[in-house]
Amino acid sequence: QVQLVESGGGLVQAGGSLRLSCTVSGRTFRNYDISWFRQAPGTEREFVAYISRSEDTTEYAGSVKGRFTISRDNNKNTVYLQLNSLKPEDTAVYYCAALTGRYYLMRGEYNYWGQGTQVTVSS
Repeated sequence: QVQLVESGGGLVQAGGSLRLSCTVSGRTFRNYDISWFRQAPGTEREFVAYISRSEDTTEYAGSVKGRFTISRDNNKNTVYLQLNSLKPEDTAVYYCAALTGRYYLMRGEYNYWGQGTQVTVSS
């Protein structure tokens, strides 16, 4: 069993920053690649960022490149998503997920999801 819990969301003005955290339970944290997804009202859940289990690979959606940074601390069983230069378009519920398949861009390849944390960016 793998459980994930997100935190760090909130209300911020455009141009501001937030740091989201995803804490993963168990002793197998290092076995999983972790991704962040987000979902705005009326939209499909979309991929945001990915980090491999060994930290040697990261990937980002084009809409967040240069503004968001994903990192992980395996000693704390935690993955972070640093959100900088936030825009109103970034408003969404942000979810972290543990990859159990092969294709990190596909939601169906993740069996374990957190409950999400709300990020709201005002104009």
